[in-house]
Amino acid sequence: MKIAIAGLGTVGSGLVRLLQENGAALELRCGCPIKISAVSARDRSKDRGIVLDETVTWFDDPVAMARDADADVIVELIGGADGVALALCEAAFAAGRHIITANKALIAHHGIKLSEAAEAKNLSLGFEAAVAGGIPIIKALREGLAGNVVSGLYGILNGTCNYILSTIRETGREFDDVLADAQKLGYAEADPSFDVDGIDTAHKLAILTSVAFGCRINFDDISVEGIRHVTALDIRFAEELGYRIKLLGITRRTKDGVEQRVHPCMVRLESPIAHVDGVSNAVVAEGNFVGSTVYQGAGAGAGPTASAVAADLVDIARESRRPVFSFPAGNLLSLPTVPMDQHVGSYYIRLMVVDLPGVFADVAATLRDEQVSMEAILQHTPAPGAPVPVVLTTHDVKEASLKRAVEQFAAFDTVVEPPCVIRIEPLAF
Repeated sequence: MKIAIAGLGTVGSGLVRLLQENGAALELRCGCPIKISAVSARDRSKDRGIVLDETVTWFDDPVAMARDADADVIVELIGGADGVALALCEAAFAAGRHIITANKALIAHHGIKLSEAAEAKNLSLGFEAAVAGGIPIIKALREGLAGNVVSGLYGILNGTCNYILSTIRETGREFDDVLADAQKLGYAEADPSFDVDGIDTAHKLAILTSVAFGCRINFDDISVEGIRHVTALDIRFAEELGYRIKLLGITRRTKDGVEQRVHPCMVRLESPIAHVDGVSNAVVAEGNFVGSTVYQGAGAGAGPTASAVAADLVDIARESRRPVFSFPAGNLLSLPTVPMDQHVGSYYIRLMVVDLPGVFADVAATLRDEQVSMEAILQHTPAPGAPVPVVLTTHDVKEASLKRAVEQFAAFDTVVEPPCVIRIEPLAF
């Protein structure tokens, strides 16, 4: 089986090394050898730590490679939701070639259109590498749990955010300082917005939702919130209350539709996912016959992502064809989105207040008026003249009511910075 690789960055170079080191074992698993016939990369002279066979054809234009290379499979490792990556996929399908991609943005925005094109020509569109790195979560949902109705899943889907939150907890340093270190270590991009603002997690959650529920991708309706507002103080209070803070992607199918949300969560210390630290990822899925299943591993990097690409290569070599998103593209469900304002749960609220008489009375009155019931209040003795952190946790309440109360808190003269609100997740499954 001949493959052409578009992009020889971290993952592309890792895939070349994997095929060279594990080629013999892959040949036995596939029933045929896998040969790199063509590549496309910006700089032919760059030292990538790999040696390509002299028979490999170099293309300056990846779209031309997808159209003209002597290849059965095109592996897209360029990135980006549109532009070259999308044009490459369209050219490959038009030429009758299979596609494997690690591009979560591409699949989140164009996955349905591409799946229709693939299925119309009996071609494969593999994207195991697009979600959770080396964790075979797409295969688990699409195959291992095929006998179940999946009611929901949640997970840590971004290693950068997990590293930042874990390091703040371990060191007491603040977000900006830890982010700078993550960039130096290569865990965060020069522009970290997609990671720390939750967009990367939302791309992955949109894909998982479609595969889990057999529904059309609906990225635009995901409620997304990042981690920039989480401070070392909040993480210390969380530990004191018996929680850890994690950025989670959560999707649930309810009688009213699909709930999809990405935001920091306070999870109980007893929960296994509370102890998934560093750049690791983890996903928990709930099936009606199997119950809860847990998947944990490396969420990014050359080796884990190349491993996921190789899994898709093996499926194609074995001529294993299945619907791209659990159901055939024409049978995917169109499920309504449950608005975030309808979400019911409990909350952590931190207010930085001037320590004056009447502050608590104003807070309590606002909560009463919005029918928000307090579960606990936590306050430490302040330094003289300093603002006082006041932490409230609530019983279950509708998000719309909680938001109205917080908006009123922010308008108080005695509240000296924007309130910090973090949802408390019971993680019942």
